[in-house]
Amino acid sequence: MAYYALLDENNVVIQVLTGNHEDDPRLPEGVDSWEQFYLNQNPHASDCKRTSYNSYGGDQHRLDGTNFRGIHAGEGYTYHPDIDKFKPNKPIGEDDAVWNEELWGWRLPE
Repeated sequence: MAYYALLDENNVVIQVLTGNHEDDPRLPEGVDSWEQFYLNQNPHASDCKRTSYNSYGGDQHRLDGTNFRGIHAGEGYTYHPDIDKFKPNKPIGEDDAVWNEELWGWRLPE
């Protein structure tokens, strides 16, 4: 099982889909990747990027694997193509929260 984030024209995640793993050999003819397949199936999206449920903290992986795009994408998150990572929105009601690059998340000042 794999997850795919559909993006709008501003690289904001509009939906996260559960789909085929990237090495699934049932990829339809004429399609280069599962990202392309899910993008083709969703004309309201501008792009599609795979995301990993086990990625967190910018560079950590729950199963000691390779982190994939910083964190697992969620609706409303923004994809940053220059660093190939998803970034969550600032938490609602936490106006004092600041972005922590090292932890790849929002933190309240101490």
